[in-house]
Amino acid sequence: MFSKACEYGIRAAVYVALQSLEGRRVSVNEIAEEIDSPVAFTAKILQQLTRSKVIHSVKGPTGGFEIERTDMDTVKLSMIVHAIDGDNIYVGCGLGLKECNAKKPCPLHDKFVAIRTDLKKMLESTSLYELATGLEVGLTYLKR
Repeated sequence: MFSKACEYGIRAAVYVALQSLEGRRVSVNEIAEEIDSPVAFTAKILQQLTRSKVIHSVKGPTGGFEIERTDMDTVKLSMIVHAIDGDNIYVGCGLGLKECNAKKPCPLHDKFVAIRTDLKKMLESTSLYELATGLEVGLTYLKR
């Protein structure tokens, strides 16, 4: 449902949030290793997340990526998805057809509208803090 870049972006943001809760900035290499993503691809994704103000980049010898604790509550999954994939997940056809709409629906159109509505609600209500704390206490994981 999400592009590979978006999947990695969500994982990266959650990992950065978790490390930020522990007072650590993390490097591109560490993030890539922890989320099982190629370093160059991870760098590109982190750049998009930084531009969209989901995470912060600090330059210099003690630099790296971080997110302020106060921002973790306001950064929702929808912001990460929008930064990387745009709004395609909310408007695309479930079968990938170009002409699918309410007037000329594909066989899945009506069912997919309900699913997309629920997905949008979930993405808009799930915070980065919520996901990071699940990792912190060991209820969830990022690596396969």
